Amino acid sequence: QIPKDPTQRWLRELATMSQQLQQVHPNVLAKILKQRTLYQNEEIVVIDKPYGLPVHGGPGIKNCIADVLPILAKMLENMKAEPLHLCHRLDKETTGVMVLARSKEAAEKIRLLFKTRQVEKIYWAIVLGDPDPVEGVVEIPIVEKEVQSHQSHYKMTLAPRYRVRPEDGRVVKARGDRHAERAVTRYRRLAAASACSLLQLQPITGVKHQIRVHLAYGLGCPILGDHKYSHWSKLAPQKLPELTLRRLKLEQSKARHLPLHLHAHRLCLPLGQPLDFVCKLPLFFQKTLRKLELDIPKD
Repeated sequence: QIPKDPTQRWLRELATMSQQLQQVHPNVLAKILKQRTLYQNEEIVVIDKPYGLPVHGGPGIKNCIADVLPILAKMLENMKAEPLHLCHRLDKETTGVMVLARSKEAAEKIRLLFKTRQVEKIYWAIVLGDPDPVEGVVEIPIVEKEVQSHQSHYKMTLAPRYRVRPEDGRVVKARGDRHAERAVTRYRRLAAASACSLLQLQPITGVKHQIRVHLAYGLGCPILGDHKYSHWSKLAPQKLPELTLRRLKLEQSKARHLPLHLHAHRLCLPLGQPLDFVCKLPLFFQKTLRKLELDIPKD
């Protein structure tokens, strides 16, 4: 039963995207990734990671990128049957540029480039609200904590080194959390409309869920479709502004189907000469930009 209403159809497509990738045969998944190859040489293979596909396996996950790397390796031309290797990770819901290595040595070399912050990564995200200021750097450490609510769960959160004293409003040093990791994210607003903004982001460090946490809790601008980090104390669908709902032709009750709008747009890898990879936005992201009347920057 295909819904007549275009918005309902759009939501149905989004809801089934992840499920379909979980149901296909690993050979089919490897074929999909082969079609999404952006670049390959004797050291690396660069793919455009689809939405809703996890990088690693886990409970309830039937298909993930890690599991099909040996099949993908055999499918690529001029390729010894040695499996490909992961060099970094993207969240299940994040789309865009992902680098795989053709040997253990190449993987270790590239992981070291990521670790020593020599890889330039540029992301695009649609967020709720407007960051103030419109350009800047968020530098707040991040730590994983258990959230005590009717449904206990773990989330990454901010562990600021400073706090405002309520009695006199002075900024004083807070007691640091020894488990917290340093986290730095540069951001710049590219467009604003419909109570949303399109941001360009450059994570300088690589902490788990860093961009999502810095935007939601540091700037108060959660990513559109980020149901995990739109609230602190509960697991619930994101609450959208009236104007955003109107533009998306969406009811609040259907907001839970909105996917995370975070895209790994560009990656610059200094392997001998600098290699620059750009991944165009997925169709659902482009559609959302049009509906929200956010102008796509020409780059």
